[in-house]
Amino acid sequence: MSTVQETLALKDPSLFRQQAYVNGEWQGATNGETFEVRNPATGGLLGTVPLMGTAETRHAIEAANAAWPAWRKKTAKERAVVLRKWHDLMMENADDLAL
Repeated sequence: MSTVQETLALKDPSLFRQQAYVNGEWQGATNGETFEVRNPATGGLLGTVPLMGTAETRHAIEAANAAWPAWRKKTAKERAVVLRKWHDLMMENADDLAL
């Protein structure tokens, strides 16, 4: 297997984050550990992601639980605006997300 990272032909390389998004922030694992993500067709290294443990998982669950009351209070229309914006961003970046 190749240890050389494959070059991804991204239109917007800033979309390729090798961290976890928790509570509005990009984070690595507390212990700094990561694991490799490989292209199944070539075995080439695509990148790494943090190897989150129990503490990080609990933190993510607690953050999601804390965010829930505010989301729950939003009207269906307000939620639709957020989801539509997310949809539009995904469609704008569909080619990069597909890699």
